[in-house]
Amino acid sequence: MSDDALTFMMGEFVAEFPCDRLYAKNHMWAAPIEHGFRFGFSAYAVRLLQDVYFLDWMVDAGVTVQEKQEIGAIESKKAESALYAPMAGKLARFNDELMSDPSTINLDKYGAGWLFEINGTCEILLEPDAYLEHLEAVWEVTQRTIKGQLNN
Repeated sequence: MSDDALTFMMGEFVAEFPCDRLYAKNHMWAAPIEHGFRFGFSAYAVRLLQDVYFLDWMVDAGVTVQEKQEIGAIESKKAESALYAPMAGKLARFNDELMSDPSTINLDKYGAGWLFEINGTCEILLEPDAYLEHLEAVWEVTQRTIKGQLNN
């Protein structure tokens, strides 16, 4: 990764975040494209998921989605989770290459492992430094969740 990146320590693991994009609180990066944004999982999300092996979409390209609308599902070594739209807009296209090999998410999260593109504008995406502040704020709860101690 370039020198133009910020880092967050996840215990002994380093998660890097390029400064050339924005971030959503649902741990997706957002790279500006001509009419909106291309989204993928941040290093934080990829580290928590570990070894993604299944990806499925519940909506088709071309539909209008609302922020926080469920749009798909992902399975990995560590988790099964629903995927939610990080912003409202027209879901322009999916990365079809991931359907046959979702492990690309693990190998190239900020490149070929992108998930989808949404056309529209969004005011809720975070600058990299604000995303790191968000991670610091949720890290304690995340650690307890990982360890199965949420109610402690």
